[in-house]
Amino acid sequence: MPNGLGASFARGDGPRAPLGHLTRLGLALRGARDIDEIASALLTDVLGLPGVRRVGLALAEGGGRRLRFVAAGRDDDRPLEWCYIDAYEDVPLTTVVRTGEPIFGGLDDLGGRFTKLVEDQRRQSVVALAVVPLPGTGSPIGALILFFDTEQTFYQAQVRLLEATARRTADAVRRVRLTGGRNGADTVPAEPEIPEGALTASILLEGDPQASGAARRFLRERVAEWAVDRDAADTALLCLSELVTNAVIHAGTASELRVTVEQGVLTVTVRDLGGLGPKTTVDAEPSGDLDPLRVDGRGLMLVEALSDRWGSERDVTGTTVWFAVELDGPREPSEQTG
Repeated sequence: MPNGLGASFARGDGPRAPLGHLTRLGLALRGARDIDEIASALLTDVLGLPGVRRVGLALAEGGGRRLRFVAAGRDDDRPLEWCYIDAYEDVPLTTVVRTGEPIFGGLDDLGGRFTKLVEDQRRQSVVALAVVPLPGTGSPIGALILFFDTEQTFYQAQVRLLEATARRTADAVRRVRLTGGRNGADTVPAEPEIPEGALTASILLEGDPQASGAARRFLRERVAEWAVDRDAADTALLCLSELVTNAVIHAGTASELRVTVEQGVLTVTVRDLGGLGPKTTVDAEPSGDLDPLRVDGRGLMLVEALSDRWGSERDVTGTTVWFAVELDGPREPSEQTG
């Protein structure tokens, strides 16, 4: 059930979206050849919905550490321009991508938490907001945000329409990343610049059974050096073993391990070079098998259960799987282990 920020979802009656919205959007998204065309088709279509003044699309990058964002208004005639939002910035988009829970409500309902955004939007005659996650494997791969200049009740039919729009958009993004597009930046996840004060390290792992042990040693040394609390370090080591084992089994190639500590969050990313070879799978995702320690996707149940957030992406060059663990705080140096 969506976040109840002043919204009522009990009734299924009320205003309905223009007939054919999803059909038109579906056709446009199926014909899109890269992320820019997906964004253009989505923003153009959603701006035609009643009361929508402005629309934005955000896509998670770099193991969820930033959002690539583009927006358009009802009267805009400028070309689309992408920018970046820090994933740790406290705004509705980052909240929805982090939690997977949508937000629907009037600005009065949101003012207590997102004060600056609400003040800025009031000056632009915005009165209500909807933010819907783009579903992915594990955490959302992004979010859709709508700004309304008329009061919204957010009836059940309207909420379902926006959720269906987000699902179709997510499907289109995955298709483009999987099959490739004209713009390489759209198909290969870019590693974001590391902000001042963040800690990061990476290593290239061989595509053999010894890779898991090498990865654990590397991570153990880094978390000790950075004084990561023991519980978070143990969780990360357990999850990392599953990611590297999956990379070896499914891709059979070398892989890159990247570890980052930023603003109280430990993020671990494993990217293989399997591309679209015969050993790769469509997506890394948990299985319904009751044994959480089995591999071939089943051990990812462990990652889902122990980490705070996780996700995976596939593109023309390989698969990226990541997880994030929130930290309790640094340990005393005397407690560090090698």
